Amino acid sequence: MAQYVFLLFDTEEFYDNVTPEGWQEAMKLHTAFSEAVEAAGASILGGAALEKSSTASTVKQGSGEPLVTDGPFIETKEALGGFYIIDAKDLDQALALAKLCPSNNVEVRPVMDTSDGSAPPA
Repeated sequence: MAQYVFLLFDTEEFYDNVTPEGWQEAMKLHTAFSEAVEAAGASILGGAALEKSSTASTVKQGSGEPLVTDGPFIETKEALGGFYIIDAKDLDQALALAKLCPSNNVEVRPVMDTSDGSAPPA
């Protein structure tokens, strides 16, 4: 098994306009997704919904003092709304599960295994 992070993106309008009923419906879809992950023999190791991107802060490192700014690092039409950490058989299974995830756009990234202290692959 390997670990993957699913980064969930939706439009800013969704977060600005979602009603309590719409949010409850979205949570039902995520519960069904969790059940589908388990049924596929994979597992969700963690995850969370994130506050709106307008609540984000960015710390930029460079020469001198770190610079703290309000908002996300990159301005986009889509907002990072949450994430899952998935334990899946392989990338193919992770991608198949991502297709079931109730989000506008799901970015799938393998988690780097740093347990042996070696450098990342080139």
